[in-house]
Amino acid sequence: MRFVDLLNKVSDMPYFTTRFLAAGRNLTQIRLQLSRWVKDGRLIKLRKGLYSLAEPYRKSKPEPFCIANGLKPASYVSLQSALAWYGMIPEFVPVVTSVTTGRPRVIETPIGRFDFRHINKSFFWGYKQVELTAGQTAFIARPEKALLDLVHLTPGGDNEEFIEELRIQNIEQIDKEALREFAEKAQSPKFNRALQNIARIINRGEGVEL
Repeated sequence: MRFVDLLNKVSDMPYFTTRFLAAGRNLTQIRLQLSRWVKDGRLIKLRKGLYSLAEPYRKSKPEPFCIANGLKPASYVSLQSALAWYGMIPEFVPVVTSVTTGRPRVIETPIGRFDFRHINKSFFWGYKQVELTAGQTAFIARPEKALLDLVHLTPGGDNEEFIEELRIQNIEQIDKEALREFAEKAQSPKFNRALQNIARIINRGEGVEL
């Protein structure tokens, strides 16, 4: 395969897999060619079998949330990354945090650092597909679920002090009814305690001012 042929196939894609290119071709030869292009600086290796075009060959910059979904297909962006994306916490979040039903893992790539936290299949819901830029989408937790995921995966996350320390802003993005339904669906005492404290903070108006 020539590099120009590769560009014709994937220049509009944020990432691509070895097997996508290998349809009807010799897989071993494709892998060797991709390795050469990585060494030449034409490609970025994200993980085994997953690549992205390097600048200036790509038509658009890969969105980190889109890359996160590609690194772990059974995952969605949540926790601090989703809350920051919604503008609900003031801190800059340099690591893309996701939840997955698979093994927890931190993946370092030239594009960024990606942290995957494990949750049970029974908690794997409350997310939606969002178009980030033209041709790039990602599964992202709804605001209410991102907050509950953070509570669930943080020791003491149901404490009022922890929730206050998040300095939640733009609180109007939280659907109180959806938050209650999510907490009830999880059937978790920890979620119920967190729900009471979150509701108390919302009612007091705390978290709106930084």
